Amino acid sequence: MQDDRLIVALDVPNAVAGLDLADRLGDAVSFYKIGLGMLTGGGLALANELKTERGKRIFLDMKLFDIGATVEAAVRGIAQFDLDFLTVHGDPNVVRAACEGAAGSQTKILAVTILTSLDRTDLDAALIRDGAIPDLVVDRAAAAFEAGAHGVIASPQEAAAIRALPQAEGRLIVTPGVRPAGADAGDQKRIATPAQAIRDGADHIVVGRPVWQAPDPAGAARAILGEIRGA
Repeated sequence: MQDDRLIVALDVPNAVAGLDLADRLGDAVSFYKIGLGMLTGGGLALANELKTERGKRIFLDMKLFDIGATVEAAVRGIAQFDLDFLTVHGDPNVVRAACEGAAGSQTKILAVTILTSLDRTDLDAALIRDGAIPDLVVDRAAAAFEAGAHGVIASPQEAAAIRALPQAEGRLIVTPGVRPAGADAGDQKRIATPAQAIRDGADHIVVGRPVWQAPDPAGAARAILGEIRGA
């Protein structure tokens, strides 16, 4: 059985490039993330092909945020494809609407807490309330769980505190901002290694550039999986 704790982010320009990368990764990877950046490049068609034709699991990272009726309608349309994970922003009203839209499908709603590319200076500029980021993330995770989210998106630095929440029992924690030892942090500001993220309670880690920019993407993916298993 393949280890689906590694989710590889297909952060490439279009579906053609995504399929090429999936071909290069082959059986090394069983779970892919397709984000907003590829939406106009055939991302949804790619998601469906990888799911139905290749048997892969799919995380559709749309980070939806709108009034409840619009979010519910959007999620209902996406949920008909029975993709595995779909992200929305962690506002409780948005989470509740998304869960209504996903009802009866296999799609799990994951609530974004605070983006891993942000630090306190960024939050101040956005007029987000005072407080340490780990505390804000845990508060937002608890609120999302109470609104019905199947899981949350948070940096690996907050995974342990979220896992300790009573509301987190049976819920998923998915962590982007994961970098193998020695890898460039890129635009991520709150990072950890794959092994540390898993030890701290993450169910899945999301890795993009350290895999698809590697000379041997399949080898890079297997190395990360080896690190996860060693945790």
